[in-house]
This record gives sequence, structure tokens and C-alpha cells, in this order.
Amino acid sequence: MGYTIDRLITGASFDEVDARTRAALAAKGFGVLTEIDVQATMKKKLDADMAAYRILGACNPKLAFGAIGVEPRVGAMLPCNVILRAVEGGVEVSAIDPVASMQAIDNAKLHAVAGEVRDLLVGVVAAI
Repeated sequence: MGYTIDRLITGASFDEVDARTRAALAAKGFGVLTEIDVQATMKKKLDADMAAYRILGACNPKLAFGAIGVEPRVGAMLPCNVILRAVEGGVEVSAIDPVASMQAIDNAKLHAVAGEVRDLLVGVVAAI
């Protein structure tokens, strides 16, 4: 089983894909809580050049609340990260697959919530 839900977007700039990703997340009830510009961080900290790479920390409050309610320590694995990465031919969007990431936790109720989140993230990635 893979651990991300992926899609290659062609014919759009990195910033356009970023905007489309944020809109698709919002349409499914997610807000972006954190943003890390990995490219800028690596340049600043290591003076290393790399292609555009951004991590968006997305959260659906209703489902996060439900997950924490059935597994209080699951917050260590939140929010759901979505990465945007410039690759040859376009921009790759990868969202964490919460079903895969939650397999280490033995809690059937949490797995049900993870399935709901996965379905939403599949829809997000498809809508970009």
C-alpha cells in the first residue's frame, strides 16, 4: 500500500496549482493551518538549491475532533500534509493517505475516521 494520494498537474504554474489545491481543500471542509516553503528553507538554512516544494498542513476540524475523541494521542499525527512539488512536466500534488498512516494504531473507530478523511482527500486531489 502506498502512503500518498498523488496526481501530476500539467499546464499550470506552481502558484496556480497551489491556489487550486487550497480551493479544493476548502471545498471539502479543510483549512490550511501550516505552510512550509521547503525550497526557501533549504536555501536559507543550507544554501542549497532545489525545485519548488511546499508542504500544506490541512485540517478538517470536524473529522480531527472526531479522531481525537476516539484516540487522544492521534494529534501527534495531525494535520494532514499535502505537498506540492515541481517535477519535470508539471507539479506533483501528494496528500497523505490517512488510512496508511493510521495502520500503526490499533483502533477500529479511528480507522473509520481515517477512511472518511481519505475519501475527502481523494476528492481534493481529483478536483485540482
